[in-house]
Amino acid sequence: MNSVYLKYLKQLLIFSVIIGFIVLVFSFILPKAYVSPALPFLIFFFIATSLLSFYYLLQTINKRFIKFVNTFLLTIIAKLLLYVGVMITYVLANRTDAIAFMMGFFVLYLCYTIFEATCIIKITHPTSNKSLNP
Repeated sequence: MNSVYLKYLKQLLIFSVIIGFIVLVFSFILPKAYVSPALPFLIFFFIATSLLSFYYLLQTINKRFIKFVNTFLLTIIAKLLLYVGVMITYVLANRTDAIAFMMGFFVLYLCYTIFEATCIIKITHPTSNKSLNP
């Protein structure tokens, strides 16, 4: 496997453990109505989507720039559609937990999007492109 992907996997898992710890602390501090029981599963969901989209981006990073941009935009659109589908499905199935779920989903979405964007910027920055060649 590509060393950049393995490095990203390690960073993502460390980041996810930190997020998981924060979620655990908040689940003890906040009332049960504000913390969705689906949050631990959402963390695994965001790990999976981040790994998959990062893998596809790595496949095109050394090719033409326009191909990378197209893949980047395609992964963003696909993830957004998937996220909306998951949110709508869960909210329709569990209306009592809808607000807590959506708030938790939004916070996790922001955290993982910022993490993924900073990792993509680091590897596409012109000074770090030397590290992409295995």
